[in-house]
Amino acid sequence: MIAIDTKILVYAHRRDAPLHAKAQACVNELAAGRRRWALPWPCVHEFFAVVTHPRIWRPPTAREQAIAQLEAWLASSSCTLLGETPEHFALLSDLVRRGEVVGPMVHDARIAAICLGHGAELWTTDRDFSRFPSLRLHNPLVN
Repeated sequence: MIAIDTKILVYAHRRDAPLHAKAQACVNELAAGRRRWALPWPCVHEFFAVVTHPRIWRPPTAREQAIAQLEAWLASSSCTLLGETPEHFALLSDLVRRGEVVGPMVHDARIAAICLGHGAELWTTDRDFSRFPSLRLHNPLVN
């Protein structure tokens, strides 16, 4: 299964974002296909927070438009939401220790633990996830 990180979702949604066309094509292909893909819950929350933030985007995405975008992705029959599994704390604590994670990096460790708990490969443009060598990563926006 493929899990999609926040930046790819933001890039796919915002026409004024860097790499918009590539990200949009990537997410549209997943949404139209049969390959299983997922949105980790923390990425859903972060997507909503980022695209509606008035200091990041001028104008920001309207609340209803952001919700509609998430609903459209979730309407794909091959898409699911990923949350914490019963093994989450063991996975998270291992990632935090091995990755020497502190402070805001815990957010990435949480996403990594969720992906590991579901056996998902994370598609991301964020190099910070490389601190978790047990997590399978792929950047679909690089040629």
